[in-house]
Amino acid sequence: MPNKSVSTAPASTPTLISRLPLFIIVAILVALITYLQWPEAKQEKSTFKRVVAVKMVPVLLAEFIESVEAVGTARANEQVVITSKYSDLVDEIYFDDGQRVKKGAKLVKLNNQEELAKVNELKANLSESQAHLKRLSELLASRATSKSLVEQQEAKTKAIEAQLVSARAKLNDLTIRAPFAGVLGFREASKGAYIDAGDVITSLDDLSIIKVDFHLPERLLTHIHVGQQVSAVNSAYKDKEFIGKITAIDSRIDSSTRSIKVRATISNKALKLHPGMLLNISVLLQVENILQLPESSIIPIEDIHYVFVEKEGKAIRKAIKIGRRHPGVVEVLSGLVEGEHVVVEGALKLRDGYAVNIIGQVAEVEAEAEAGNKPTKSAKEKANKTPAENGSKT
Repeated sequence: MPNKSVSTAPASTPTLISRLPLFIIVAILVALITYLQWPEAKQEKSTFKRVVAVKMVPVLLAEFIESVEAVGTARANEQVVITSKYSDLVDEIYFDDGQRVKKGAKLVKLNNQEELAKVNELKANLSESQAHLKRLSELLASRATSKSLVEQQEAKTKAIEAQLVSARAKLNDLTIRAPFAGVLGFREASKGAYIDAGDVITSLDDLSIIKVDFHLPERLLTHIHVGQQVSAVNSAYKDKEFIGKITAIDSRIDSSTRSIKVRATISNKALKLHPGMLLNISVLLQVENILQLPESSIIPIEDIHYVFVEKEGKAIRKAIKIGRRHPGVVEVLSGLVEGEHVVVEGALKLRDGYAVNIIGQVAEVEAEAEAGNKPTKSAKEKANKTPAENGSKT
């Protein structure tokens, strides 16, 4: 009989093949779940281990000086241009350029020979007229002359006296003197020159006090008053501040600019300020004690302002309310208390709940030691440790 072939393949093979797609699907699901869960675990691990180094400063209760800025031009306390009242030759010049003079000091003498001669003539005439009047008065007492002759002589004597006063005034005007103490400008005339009436000889400025006029907005009218302190700076003296006070406030407000004109005076005994200088004026409005923070510690998000504080080695974000600002400083209205420490450096790297390492504590401890509060060795070791090493839970 012919041999018949018999199949030796196991019966389970078709079953495995039929289940292969199911195994593939399960493997894919396991891989997908592992993929989805892996970044989250990795991120949690990374967040847990991250420590940000920061510097912190305390909230201080300190003086906050509120002021307003303005620009003004310096003027001398008194200033005048020295001119001649008459036309004549210059006989003498008694000053040099830029000289300081006292009140009444001689500056220039014009030719006065004619006026001097006239004064001497009138003095002689007056002396003769007075003597004649005296004789007539004696005669009138003995009824040897008439009263009308005496009155005529009195009128003549008074006329000569008036002429003498006028001649002396002109003679004095030919000698030009300083009307007040101050500093002279450049000399504009020379000895022997002929000058006309009104020609400029020099200038004179009283620089002991400098006046400065400036304008402020009308809204500050109720915040300024006479006697209020001002400070001025000029580009020529970058590190020098000149202190003065308000001496006058204009009675009118400029209708076009809605500003009010204010005048201040600044003592200038050292003569450092000169007329015409541009001065940056700062008017002190008020000084008060308020809570302050460095502006760099504030993190604005939309309309809310935040700061980071440290608690148990972690950064905690707090919302605060701020007020007025100065360059580098901001007023804290609410959200913080005096002495509370906030992050001033490294805040941009922080998120709420991040672990922080406060740097600079060693320097603070050493500074306390120099001041007499010497810390123990354990205190220094503790200051060198991170919050996690000190037992802070991260």
